[in-house]
Amino acid sequence: MTETSATTTPSVLFVCVKNGGKSQMAAALLRHHANGSVEVHSAGTTPGTNLNALSTEVIAEAGADMSEDSPKSIDPALLRRVDRVIVLGSEAQVEPVEGMRAPIDTWITDEPSERGIDGIERMRLVRDDIDDHVRTLLTDLLNN
Repeated sequence: MTETSATTTPSVLFVCVKNGGKSQMAAALLRHHANGSVEVHSAGTTPGTNLNALSTEVIAEAGADMSEDSPKSIDPALLRRVDRVIVLGSEAQVEPVEGMRAPIDTWITDEPSERGIDGIERMRLVRDDIDDHVRTLLTDLLNN
């Protein structure tokens, strides 16, 4: 008897406040690198209305795509189902829900604006930092 992909495919939910930048970037990068081997979701604690245009641009530069997604709120059913919850940055707070089995990890990501770096260069540095985290996560998910 073989296991179904539903039981063997790891799943991840990335969360930030507005779900327009960092969590969307992480989701797009993981989808890109995982090539279907991971179920990927993103959400916001207080979703905005649009994706961050610079985030979308620098993700495209990396060969990934987040342009067709849109900000959304956290679905409690999804929180119960996923294997990992990753919060990007210290501002978003995810409250665990009953029946949730995933650990909640926080990635404190680089913030180049604190060093006076803004605009597209800032976003490229943010993307590269998130990409490093995503690659480590993917290795961990596929080796467990």
